[in-house]
Amino acid sequence: MPDDDELPAAAGVWLVDLDGVVWLADRPIAGSAGAVSRLRDAGRRVVFATNNSAPTIDELLDRLSRAGIDAVADDLVTAAQAAASMLEAGSSALVCAEGGMLEALAARGVTVVTEGPADAVVVGWTRRFDFEMLATAATAVRMGARLIGTNEDPTHPTPDRLLPGSGALIAAVATAAQAAPEIAGKPHEPLVALLQRRAPDARLVVGDRPATDGLLARRLGVPFALVLSGVTAVGHGALEAVPDEEGIDLAAIVDRHLGP
Repeated sequence: MPDDDELPAAAGVWLVDLDGVVWLADRPIAGSAGAVSRLRDAGRRVVFATNNSAPTIDELLDRLSRAGIDAVADDLVTAAQAAASMLEAGSSALVCAEGGMLEALAARGVTVVTEGPADAVVVGWTRRFDFEMLATAATAVRMGARLIGTNEDPTHPTPDRLLPGSGALIAAVATAAQAAPEIAGKPHEPLVALLQRRAPDARLVVGDRPATDGLLARRLGVPFALVLSGVTAVGHGALEAVPDEEGIDLAAIVDRHLGP
């Protein structure tokens, strides 16, 4: 088998994060659409790997379209899909999450319940999280449900500020239930397994969060390109995973690989 340097320039898949790389909330990051187009024109496939379990696949495809990027469902791998893969068809789940998680569970054949007992409590990013949801989820876990979290991201980037992320909500349920959560999303095994099936020829991970995107790259055995358009700021200190390269945004990373 040839060394990486001997492989054709078009070989392989780029795994690209969404929040903080392609957009901030509903605001596309300048140059991201052009960067994806240049990669595709150069023969590289782009797969978007996101820890955000809130949007449905159609909502993500619509957001990509509005950002100037054409995509199909097979171009997306989500933490919601990874969490759903941890449950068997016919099992039950109490869900503290949004439509993307509900969609993935339905596709898996998992029955959603509103209170325990349940086989699992699944926690993802949601603005509806409140005391009653916390109490119901913690009670179900104490009754024997597995506690599954979509991801551990402590924050969620927006153009104006960092909002609490799924990790903050999962921590609340875990503390109230006195239980250790199982995590589905980047960089954990459920999402790694989905990516290995969907994109076995991955060559690079691009993301804004070293603790998830960087460690995902290490688990996949590919380089990590850090962008500074999301949660990691210019002038950052020590990181959980040292990037193999760093750029102000996705366009800068693509320029480095393909030329300006």
